[in-house]
Amino acid sequence: MDMGPRCARLLAVLLLLGLCALVGAQKPDPCQCSRLSPKNRVNCGFPGITSDQCFSAGCCFDSSIPGVPWCFKPLPKQESEECVMEVSARKNCGYPGISPQDCASRKCCFSDTIPQVPWCFFPLSVHDCHY
Repeated sequence: MDMGPRCARLLAVLLLLGLCALVGAQKPDPCQCSRLSPKNRVNCGFPGITSDQCFSAGCCFDSSIPGVPWCFKPLPKQESEECVMEVSARKNCGYPGISPQDCASRKCCFSDTIPQVPWCFFPLSVHDCHY
């Protein structure tokens, strides 16, 4: 059985899917990058990747720290940049079982996706966020 045409079609489909993924990616918000501890960076690139290539893949780029990935996955996006932070940086602003509405009335951030951490937490200033 000749696999030539089938392999070529499969390769074309994979290339098309890869291009679609790149077109859909956007540069992360500065807080998603600068608030991630270097020791927690997860590699998102390849040796020699440029910052433009990295940002085009929807990843963060910071080459100022040797020994850690320079192109890395960003922190999860939040409703507000002030709420983007590592879980370890959350300072409790509520009480167990607080509703998103009660948390918002305190002018705090709410995210209940991770158990056993504060779901209602104080926001951080975006002045420290940079690329």
